[in-house]
Amino acid sequence: MSKIGIGIIGLGTISEMHLKAYQNNPEASIVAVCDLNEERARAKAEKYGVPNVYTDYRELLSNPDVHAISVCTWNNTHALFSIAALEAGKHVLVEKPLCKTVEEALEIEAAVRRSGKQLQVGFVRRYGSNTGIVRSFLESGELGDIYFAKTSCIRRVGNPGGWFGDVERSGGGPLIDVGVHVIDLCWYLMGRPKVRSVSGNAYHKLGNRANIRNFASYKAADYSPDHNTVEDLANAMIRFENGASLLVDVSFSLHAKEDELTVKLYGTRGGVEVEPKLTFVLEKHDTMLNAVPQINHLTFDFASGFQAEIDHFIAVCQGGKETLSPVEDGVEMMKILCGIYESGRQGKEIVFD
Repeated sequence: MSKIGIGIIGLGTISEMHLKAYQNNPEASIVAVCDLNEERARAKAEKYGVPNVYTDYRELLSNPDVHAISVCTWNNTHALFSIAALEAGKHVLVEKPLCKTVEEALEIEAAVRRSGKQLQVGFVRRYGSNTGIVRSFLESGELGDIYFAKTSCIRRVGNPGGWFGDVERSGGGPLIDVGVHVIDLCWYLMGRPKVRSVSGNAYHKLGNRANIRNFASYKAADYSPDHNTVEDLANAMIRFENGASLLVDVSFSLHAKEDELTVKLYGTRGGVEVEPKLTFVLEKHDTMLNAVPQINHLTFDFASGFQAEIDHFIAVCQGGKETLSPVEDGVEMMKILCGIYESGRQGKEIVFD
């Protein structure tokens, strides 16, 4: 298996996780980077020893030494760059969400099938070590049939502003930015059942909350408190064709006591809390047990999770593995996310055929 030549399109914050992980993989070689900001692109290239710097993605895609790319751009360009890369004969790892709309998702899926190339959606939490452990318990039948899950990703003051707050570039706020991670993790561990209906709400009540002092929060590179067209909070009930259901609430801004990240699944033989600390809830000898595994990371570790995701992608490009997060899953996730937004706009449940 030959070394995979990597190109990175988009060099904002998330690209650092990709660059570091590719650099750590002996089967990968970062040969090109591309960003509209040439100064930023050259700085990244110098830092990681990348020989080719572009401001036009088409030039990067025409480089024969690039075999695969990571798309780390604004959500509104995910479809454009992914389809162009596939048509240029490159494998693709595209950051979550897959795109902005279901229509775009279907176009990407069609491009994958036409090209015969691999596309991996950046559902990085699927590649976490704690997720792998839960999968092993599920596959052994230890928890029985999972019929209910609930998840929260609550930020009190966590609107990054900039493109994150611009619905035209992002496609939405906390639901499509952080909600996609926890919804996907639940759905993945539930066995990826087909969505039947969603009933959701999206609230625009608090805005950016740039007035808050003495509380640090992440801000986008193009941060500005003046433009915010995304929701503060979204919640939903998601029903699946197998009868299972999922409750979710996510926020950028909320008058909550503290930030919160929880992922909980319930089955016929046991349950599991994946976040904030991996704990299995079991019945043994007519006694209930809260069982905490003795492992290195009881919560998702971003550095090792991204490394595992990138390592898996390289193996997929080399033909050694199948991706854990194929384009079909990206399409189904866009149906769920867009369905929640549409339900909120219409004020009623959205039912899928």
